[in-house]
Amino acid sequence: MSSPKPSTKKAPSKALLDKMSQKCGLRNTVYTPDGNKYTGEWLDNQKHGTGTQVWKDSGSMYNGEWKYGKCDGFGTFSVLLPDAKEYATKYCGEWQNGKKHGYGTYYYSCSEVYEGEWIEDQRCGWGVMHYENGDIYEGEWVEDTNHGQGSISYVNGNWYEGTWRDGKRNGEGKFYYSDKGQIYEGLWEDGEAKCGTLTDFGRDEAATPPEYPIPQVHLNIFNMPVCLVMFQQLK
Repeated sequence: MSSPKPSTKKAPSKALLDKMSQKCGLRNTVYTPDGNKYTGEWLDNQKHGTGTQVWKDSGSMYNGEWKYGKCDGFGTFSVLLPDAKEYATKYCGEWQNGKKHGYGTYYYSCSEVYEGEWIEDQRCGWGVMHYENGDIYEGEWVEDTNHGQGSISYVNGNWYEGTWRDGKRNGEGKFYYSDKGQIYEGLWEDGEAKCGTLTDFGRDEAATPPEYPIPQVHLNIFNMPVCLVMFQQLK
């Protein structure tokens, strides 16, 4: 009895196996060794197109567009609330190269929300910030800080509009004191009023106006410039 002939069929090469195993197009859920899972589209073995990623350790989830393995395009990032066992949106908007980039809304808490422009995970450009205490800032941002032109409405009724630097009032600006019925207009430095004018503004509607109204200032006949320096500290 003759022995069987050895097979002449070669096993697939490692390169061919790698190519055959690469993910491309729409796939069912794919699990990674660390327990994370992704459901969606692929290209050349990378998340690419539309898909949903869930991270096992944190329970957070991203649902949206991908480009070569990173969040890119429009998408929503959510976190898992352990007690409620449900997801809460943290950021909804545009992404680039895995970072918040473009226009989007970020929820710091239920009452503290930023809506506006982002550059590489930082508030940058024009945006509106609703603070937890009720204050609202609308204006320019640079590297996650109010910087440039902007206005803020305080929960007590006061408001400021003008220039900002590194999160503080700096440069030309106006501040309205609702309780006193006065408005200060002039220069600011690191949040403090330096040189400007203080006038009555809505004095009749103010809760606690000063006893006497501010007298009008008249220029001399030579039209010399006048600078009224504030000797009382403005807050």
